[in-house]
Amino acid sequence: MFRSAVAAAACLLAFNAHAALFEDDEARRAILDLRQKVDASQQRTADDLRRANDDNAQLRRSLLELSNQIEALRNEMASMRGQNERLARDVADIQRSQKDIAQGVDERLRKFEPAKITVDGKEFVADPAEKQEFDAALATLRKGEFAAAQNSFVAFMKRFPQSGYTSSALFWLGNAQYALRNYRDAVANFRTLVTLEPGHMRAPEALLSMANCQVELKDVKSARKTLEDLVKAYPQSEAASVAKERLVRLK
Repeated sequence: MFRSAVAAAACLLAFNAHAALFEDDEARRAILDLRQKVDASQQRTADDLRRANDDNAQLRRSLLELSNQIEALRNEMASMRGQNERLARDVADIQRSQKDIAQGVDERLRKFEPAKITVDGKEFVADPAEKQEFDAALATLRKGEFAAAQNSFVAFMKRFPQSGYTSSALFWLGNAQYALRNYRDAVANFRTLVTLEPGHMRAPEALLSMANCQVELKDVKSARKTLEDLVKAYPQSEAASVAKERLVRLK
């Protein structure tokens, strides 16, 4: 019975040893499986990390390329802005030049184009050359150069027979001739003025000057007639007031 108990105990120990051995194998397999899983996980992690690094590197390269492109675009835009500014300045310079040229052309054309003139209360159109010649003749008269003024006014009326200046030219020509004591020609020119344009501003003065010439010619009768016509035709004029005084002296 003792031997049976010992045998039973031996069997139990053997069983326990076998069970322990079985458990160690299972543990080792579990450890191996776990290690494999850990290794696989680490490999996946390493792969993911490598891919992430590769993606990051690619992203950095893309960002650097994009940054370079942006910088290039900025430089291009700055260059284009500079070109646009230069073009704008060039266009402005061309426009100013064209404006100056146009103004110069207009001014030159204006020298040859007829223009409205107002002389002795009369408005008319005259050529620049016509105005220039009349003004020059009048300036000569005002300088006291009566002979030269006479020639200038005679030449003016021959050159511009239909001029709006004609009545004024006749008046000043008569004054130049009066100063030269060329009374008969002065009378003729004063009379022509009054006949040609009785409503002219200088007509009353022309009659008064004509009477003065007739007095110088000792033609008192004609002078009196001229003064009477002046008073009758232009009673409100200053020349009429002077004519009345002279009529008293001529009696």
